Amino acid sequence: MTRHLRVAIVGAGPAGIYAGNILSNTGLDVSIDLFETLPAPYGLIRYGVAPDHPRIKGIVGSLHEMLDRGDIRLIGNVEFGRDLTLEDARAHYDAVIFATGASRDAALDIPGIDLGGSYGAADFVSWYDGHPDVPREWPLEAREIAVLGNGNVALDVARVLAKHPHDILRTDIPANVYEGLASSPVTDVHVFGRRGPAHVKFTPIELRELGEVEGVDTIVYDEDFADAEGIDAVAAAAGTNQVKVMTRTMRGWLGKPRTDATRRLHLHFFHAPAEITGDAEGKVEGIRFERTRLTADGAVEGTGEFVEYPVQAVYRAVGYYGSPLPGIPFDERRGVVRNVEGRVVDETDAPITGLYATGWIKRGPVGLIGHTKSDAMETIEHLVSDVDALVPPTVADPDAVFDLLRERGVEFTTWQGWLALDAHEKALGEADASPVVRERVKVVPRDEQVAISNGALAV
Repeated sequence: MTRHLRVAIVGAGPAGIYAGNILSNTGLDVSIDLFETLPAPYGLIRYGVAPDHPRIKGIVGSLHEMLDRGDIRLIGNVEFGRDLTLEDARAHYDAVIFATGASRDAALDIPGIDLGGSYGAADFVSWYDGHPDVPREWPLEAREIAVLGNGNVALDVARVLAKHPHDILRTDIPANVYEGLASSPVTDVHVFGRRGPAHVKFTPIELRELGEVEGVDTIVYDEDFADAEGIDAVAAAAGTNQVKVMTRTMRGWLGKPRTDATRRLHLHFFHAPAEITGDAEGKVEGIRFERTRLTADGAVEGTGEFVEYPVQAVYRAVGYYGSPLPGIPFDERRGVVRNVEGRVVDETDAPITGLYATGWIKRGPVGLIGHTKSDAMETIEHLVSDVDALVPPTVADPDAVFDLLRERGVEFTTWQGWLALDAHEKALGEADASPVVRERVKVVPRDEQVAISNGALAV
């Protein structure tokens, strides 16, 4: 096939950018437009990773290079289904790839989950990362806090809550986030996992960082490591040395003498959340767990023993969940676009010509950046094999999509606009009067981001 192809990708996080980069290197004669609902690119890297994780944020460098080549057009501040509909996309493009991720908290169905002071971790992450669509204020009033989950997000949330605010000032957090964290009276953050120490989903580096937080004691408990043989069996079955390293690290913290630190971060295992208890005003005052134990096959089961902890806030970090897209088949149970290996399918599992998915909206919120690359490769391979069956767009002019957005009053942003916003945030960091060096200070309000971006260059 020799005709020119036009492909739209919806979502400018790592999944969408990787898909665009792979597609641009297939040898096809193709132009790619990358649509993003936010004014700025990078998705989860900008708005879903803890600000004190420079190693993860370093991925931005490679994503920047992919977009800076100029063969992928970034079109930001465009909401699919409102500003650009499926019908519009069909008219302007041969194919559409959905890479919108999973940004909602998975549900946790226990009594008391809706009490005041019970939060989804995703909302808190959006707040401390300066997401433009969440409130600027966050109620940090609790002295004792429970974080439910044993994955990266749970660890990030616990670390941000427990850290002394001056230790996070050197990051790109906005002023309102620093001020909020500085006002927190927190003394104890408890992280609870339903399973054991060998089931954790974070990495040795992140665990080691947790044990090195200045002015914070990290505490583990003997009773959670009592079944040494069972824990070692689970670690061995994991098939990687990482799990063994982490269980060894945590065992090394047992009996570690406490310092005069004013804050403590507790790691608890074998605790299945049963109920969040509240006071007469409907606010969290405690959380109740059933203790669990390992079974012969390495799973866990309830013991019938219940324990309760006094806390004034609960953050659930039990997984993310995708959001449905207007007009696109959605699997409500899994929280993903209905698809088979990246080809969007209907209720009968028949492929829908020209529609594809990649990233977490394709496979669910599992896996790391490396999985995102291989995931995008699979989707693009299917698109390439389908090119002869793709329906050509009815709108001939590739720039007509800009006219459509202008007609609808959409203040879209571009790559050049992002470069202007990027430079502006770095300048704010240089001008900041804090006693630490700040690489950037993130601009939060959407309208301010758009104004800075579009003041630099209009399409």
